[in-house]
Amino acid sequence: MVCAAVLAVTTILAGCGDSKTESKGTANGSQANQGPLKITIMANLSTPEVPSDKIEKLLEEKTNSQIEFQWVPDGSYDEKFQAAFATGSLPQAAYLKNQSSFVLLRDAIKNGQFWEIGPYLKDYPNLSKLNPDVLKNTAVEGKIYTLYQERPIARQGIIYRKDWADKLGLSEPKTTDDIYNMLKKFKEADFAGGGKTLGLADRNDLVYGAFKTLSSYFGTPNGWGAVDGKLVPEFMTKGYMDTMKFIKKLRDEGLINQDFPVTSKTDQQNMMYTGKAGMYIGSMQDVLTIQDKTSKNNKDAQFEVVNQITSSSNAKPTTWGIPGYGTLVVFPKSAVKTEGELKQILAFYDKFYTPEIANLLKYGVEGQHYTLQDGKVQPGTDEKMKEKEQKPYLTVALADTTNILPSLYTLKAQEKAVNLSNDAVKFALQDPTVPLDSKTYNEKGARLQDIIKDASYKFMLGNIDEAGFQAAIKKWQDDGGAKIIEEYNASFKASGGK
Repeated sequence: MVCAAVLAVTTILAGCGDSKTESKGTANGSQANQGPLKITIMANLSTPEVPSDKIEKLLEEKTNSQIEFQWVPDGSYDEKFQAAFATGSLPQAAYLKNQSSFVLLRDAIKNGQFWEIGPYLKDYPNLSKLNPDVLKNTAVEGKIYTLYQERPIARQGIIYRKDWADKLGLSEPKTTDDIYNMLKKFKEADFAGGGKTLGLADRNDLVYGAFKTLSSYFGTPNGWGAVDGKLVPEFMTKGYMDTMKFIKKLRDEGLINQDFPVTSKTDQQNMMYTGKAGMYIGSMQDVLTIQDKTSKNNKDAQFEVVNQITSSSNAKPTTWGIPGYGTLVVFPKSAVKTEGELKQILAFYDKFYTPEIANLLKYGVEGQHYTLQDGKVQPGTDEKMKEKEQKPYLTVALADTTNILPSLYTLKAQEKAVNLSNDAVKFALQDPTVPLDSKTYNEKGARLQDIIKDASYKFMLGNIDEAGFQAAIKKWQDDGGAKIIEEYNASFKASGGK
């Protein structure tokens, strides 16, 4: 039932009716014998409309709570969050949009405006089992202030047309030279016809496009790396330059779309769907969508995935990884007034990792949003219903792997992509600056990165040479980059250099 509007967006106020029956069993610090916990939650709305209250009511029942969700559209989320923070009107639990949003909040966290929750986690059966490495990546000056949403550490890899490769007698690529050879053979075979075939389809994104994944194959660190005990940004390493030279070569030889610096993700994927390109480098999980949509144009199309690639400068497979979390949840002291109240809220979130709640928030309601086949989840086909009732809660869920039912894979390559992602944890590179702090980076980092982004594209397009790229690095340093290096290394040293 819609009861109010909050922050100028549509807000669903759960619990406007009768109190729910108290659930059996309570975690330490819960509201046992005190009636339902009343909690307000601000969350990112990634769908066109706010969800119905079907899952909300079940969540209330299973957690013995009355929940007021403040759903804020994705496009204005950061703006609304900052406005609520500035006016002291954040709710008791507020989700951050992403890692960049967290960086902007670090100073406020250090100033004591949010609860430190680290000392309490040991008191809860599920929160006590959170991954210490991921928690470390969320730390501010070594202290834990947030709960994190689980995310696979390393999804990146290569998706390629296996049917094309089979016709050409090519096995799956294992090195960067193999990648080049496959792209060259794809273009020469011209499966699209009329000389229009590309090897690689790429887009205007140096992170989630092909560049960063390829750079890890050339031994580039993830964001920053330790060289002789000192942290340096990735673009000051040999691997980064080798990657730019590799992509420039692909472009010079017509093995990649010439306008990749301005190509959208939609256009990039359409090149795969229409059979114009034979390789896509990005999230391996995209293979299901790419297979489904390409099959509508060519029923014989087959895709395969791979992610363990080496190069002449990097003998062991490496890939870049994320810090292990998607969104984060913070607890403002302006809304959570006492330690006792905080403990009740943590008890509420502890239940998010139980099988019952974890699967409710990830998949919805059995028999309505999914069915079970041999203990595996088969998603329902009514996409409109899922978008209205279930999908919005994916941004609220914290568990993504813990106590989650396995999915029933309809495509062998999709199952392989998941298995490869899980195995990649062993060789995924982490960004060592994630738990560190640099005041200058917080203030100028995004703007300064534009200098490097622009220079990287100019180099790959042949508009500047190595000297020109080094000039861009010097400008980055002079405009504040040198201070960022200094501050990150000071923070790195203070943390023990680990």
